[in-house]
Amino acid sequence: MLVRLSGWGRTAPTVARLVSPRDFEAVANIVKKSRERGVIARGLGRSYGDPAQNAGGVVLDMTRFDRIRRVDVDAGLVDVEAGVSLDALMRALLPFGLWPPVLPGTRQVTVGGAIAADVHGKGHHVVGSFGDHVRSLDLLTADGSVRTLTPDGEGSALFWATVGGMGLTGVVLRATLHVVPVETSYFVVDTEQVDNLDDLLARQSADDDRYAESVSWFDVTATGPRLGRGVLTRANHARLDELPAKLRRDPLAFDAPRLFTVPDRLPSGLLNRVTGRAFSELWYRKSPTRSGQVQNITRFLHPLDVIGEWNRGYGPRGFLQYQFAVPFAAVDVVRQVVERIAASGHVSALNVLKRFGPGNRAPLSFPMPGWTLCVDLPVRPGLGRLCDELDELVLGAGGRHYLAKESRTTAEAVRRGYPRFAQWRAVRASVDPDGVFASDMSRRLEL
Repeated sequence: MLVRLSGWGRTAPTVARLVSPRDFEAVANIVKKSRERGVIARGLGRSYGDPAQNAGGVVLDMTRFDRIRRVDVDAGLVDVEAGVSLDALMRALLPFGLWPPVLPGTRQVTVGGAIAADVHGKGHHVVGSFGDHVRSLDLLTADGSVRTLTPDGEGSALFWATVGGMGLTGVVLRATLHVVPVETSYFVVDTEQVDNLDDLLARQSADDDRYAESVSWFDVTATGPRLGRGVLTRANHARLDELPAKLRRDPLAFDAPRLFTVPDRLPSGLLNRVTGRAFSELWYRKSPTRSGQVQNITRFLHPLDVIGEWNRGYGPRGFLQYQFAVPFAAVDVVRQVVERIAASGHVSALNVLKRFGPGNRAPLSFPMPGWTLCVDLPVRPGLGRLCDELDELVLGAGGRHYLAKESRTTAEAVRRGYPRFAQWRAVRASVDPDGVFASDMSRRLEL
């Protein structure tokens, strides 16, 4: 079936043959019969750019493979198929008092996609990224065979090339994940309203290690002494004795209602300087400084998940999510980026700043010790020029872009940002010499 596909940013749709195989044998047959344009796996389509698109080729819809095969409570392990969503995984684990250590900003991501992008959450400074908690995975390679890979020993190079490899080493079929015990499904949250970016950076640096989760929102519509004012939100998992009596009756409850779905008829331009300032003022004012507030999963981790298809709010032209990481020593780049966006006339309302801990062994894994900043910018004239300017700041400081978010950079920028790219490329070539696995991103960035 020919289908028009795009990423979550809705910026560059292309047409491919979308196939939903019934079993793993069917997946292998499709891969072995792949033609010139190749094949790529796709989950729930939450990458912002084009890594799960394949113009003129085949796209494998993996969401049918959604079985949670086994939960080993004592060992803290769960065996799942790659099409299981993180939402479904959480719902299955919480009754056992278990929790996935790494959750990104949405639960609507498959396990296969989380591995391919090596997703991270608000707790990277403590628990690392998703790949750090994968104990084994079954990978279908270009010749149709299935290899079971682990982080160490024989096959470990291919394991780490698959983690963060954007689906270009093969199709992840199954994985065994490490999970951790929790007493409740709630968080104890400390919130600080901060007047400017310098203060925000200083406070976030001061005592993040006391918290399991840490993130800040900042304002790019404010200028002058209020530039980058923000809201710093940090939390730890709530213990049972920290819950109010009402919540102790069902401490592992998880309810995530969808309030509404954004219609697909909104015009572009709804987010502009006027509406952006209004939203930012509201967001800043609604989050006063307070300590010890108990919040549920959705409110703290996934507030946007209550809005269906929220990406439609940017209109038919879509939006670009620009996310980068730079070393701690390059913190001035964070300031310069915020200053340039604030002065550019481009507006972003959903802005995130986090601190990363050490990276892992995956050559294309995004996190590195340092700061990561993310903004959502509606597509309009001049955006490409602004991003090119930001690229030079980021790359010049030894930083890089996040492949799960990017949709417009260059092959040169990826090679500059990922110093182990050649190592990844060699592993990929050894397992897929003919380039069977291909995507719009892989062609655009010469991966």
